[in-house]
Amino acid sequence: MSAWPTLVAIDPAGYVVGAHAGEFAAEMLFSFIDGVIENARSRGTLNENPLELSPDEPTISPGQLRYPGKVIVKGKRIAIADSGNNRVLIGTLETASVVKIDMETGAGAFNYPQGLALDGETLYVADAGNHSIRAVNLSNGEIRTIAGTGSQMRTRADRQGGAMSSPWDVVVKDKMLFVAMAGTHQLWSVDPASGSARIHAGSGGEDIRDGDNASALLAQPMGMTVYNERLYFADSESSAVRWSEPAEPGSTGTVVGTGLFDFGDVDGKGDDARLQHPQGITPHPEGGLLVADSYNDCIKKIDPETRMSETWIRGLNEPSGISCSETHAYVADTNAHRIAVIDLKTREMAELRLE
Repeated sequence: MSAWPTLVAIDPAGYVVGAHAGEFAAEMLFSFIDGVIENARSRGTLNENPLELSPDEPTISPGQLRYPGKVIVKGKRIAIADSGNNRVLIGTLETASVVKIDMETGAGAFNYPQGLALDGETLYVADAGNHSIRAVNLSNGEIRTIAGTGSQMRTRADRQGGAMSSPWDVVVKDKMLFVAMAGTHQLWSVDPASGSARIHAGSGGEDIRDGDNASALLAQPMGMTVYNERLYFADSESSAVRWSEPAEPGSTGTVVGTGLFDFGDVDGKGDDARLQHPQGITPHPEGGLLVADSYNDCIKKIDPETRMSETWIRGLNEPSGISCSETHAYVADTNAHRIAVIDLKTREMAELRLE
């Protein structure tokens, strides 16, 4: 099978007794597993002694940060989604690689926060685990919910009630919030004043198909940015970089990426290039896009006009977020539990120091 994910069930005797390709809810497995257990018990092949299992220790131990998901820089201000600690840190860059933390927010309120967008004294947060978009007042620290109910959207009634599903990134464009809604394979737009939300692109099916925004197919978008008046997004499950026109009705297109199961680590042009599960994307100040190519542990530079994709830097550990100042790229190097700072000219890499 070539589908991702694919689950194969093997009984205690070592025989394949079932398989399922594609996404599914855990509840679908309960009755099947009960049946496999009862069948093995009746045959006498089930070992019911407790298993002693312990999780593997992380290759790199967390420090001040724990699995940071996204980062945003605007002027001297920087915000970090410290996702594993369920908080967001906001600070002032004293040098390119030193930040003075001015505010910690969200602890006890956020659940695995991801995408961030700065707009004046407001920080918008894609609160992925709470399936909500939140707004932080940077003047007084107040947090309010813009959209979402706190529970995952699973039914039409949930949608009508205002629920969302795994919002993973957020950007501001023309006074609107655009959201990479990973859980429904769509882009949404949200009015920050009223909180009203609507589907912007993607019919809800999972695939890579271009066309008008309403009928386009997306595949778990997890990173988004604005570049040359378009929305560009990392369409993670199709290992693609794609774009959507923000004006209605608009259309959706693809820069790099060809299919759900077409992935790799290949520099090249157009359909010859390969990425693997990119999750972050940002404009390079001198043109083009920098993409956090997560499963290839690197940053790729992509020219949307020529569709050329080239490796920009390696030596990262599943990076999932990226943002640029005029001189440096800041990378949420997720599995290294750090923000990497990369000089845009020399590509020398350091670790952001939090003070």
